[in-house]
Amino acid sequence: MTSREPVDIAAIRAAVANPNGPYARVDYTAFTGSTNADLVAAGHQNAPAWTAAVTEYQNSGRGRHGRVWTAPKGSQVTLSILIRPTAESIERLGTMPLVSGLAIIDALTATAARHPDATDKPTPQLKWPNDVLIDGRKLCGILAEAVSLGPEPAVVIGLGLNVSITTEELPVPHATSLDLEAPGIEIDRAQLTADVLLALHHRINQWVDADPQLMADYRAVCSSIGADVKVLLPGDEELLGTVRDVADDGRLVVVDKQGSEHVLAAGDVTHLRLQ
Repeated sequence: MTSREPVDIAAIRAAVANPNGPYARVDYTAFTGSTNADLVAAGHQNAPAWTAAVTEYQNSGRGRHGRVWTAPKGSQVTLSILIRPTAESIERLGTMPLVSGLAIIDALTATAARHPDATDKPTPQLKWPNDVLIDGRKLCGILAEAVSLGPEPAVVIGLGLNVSITTEELPVPHATSLDLEAPGIEIDRAQLTADVLLALHHRINQWVDADPQLMADYRAVCSSIGADVKVLLPGDEELLGTVRDVADDGRLVVVDKQGSEHVLAAGDVTHLRLQ
């Protein structure tokens, strides 16, 4: 089982923060309510772009729709970052959550590459928009929150990546952790934290620059494309169909049983397993 000892924050800072890395600073706490809330407050106090907050445990973490997202102390990579994108990139805000999920895939790929002899390396994929899954089980939750969307935009992106959570500790039956999926690999949480931070920096910069390769990379790891799905839409309407694509603006393209195409900006997607 991966150690739940506190991460080596000095090693993380050496890997990602000035003068050697792209982050302005990395704040660290043993305990907090929410790293997202901490950085939203810091953003209002003019904290610089590429400020990160890392914690061992938070008791008020939230996912989409206000869902509670908690885990035992030291069992996750739990962090948030503050970005200050251009006003032009805010017009593409719909793709930012997708990009964040793609960065987690990058970090997990880097972790697997450090263990070339491991025989049980999992293959993570993304369920639209940014749920990181292994064999249909959720590994990571991501939540973006706006500090400001005015002339000088600022956004906080937070995540909790399950590392050593056991079966008994899973918050829901469809969750999982790296230890459960790859028991032969002992994760260095400090290294993984640094990998996540650097991957987020790379992918968010691609997003700001409107790099056309970004959505192609996303589609390559999106398991929703081609899947039969049930989508719970705003207003509690349900849509059954097959995902044809993810559009360049991040919207989900679903074709229903009658052949009609629906382009969705929001909705809870469930992949339907064929019996």
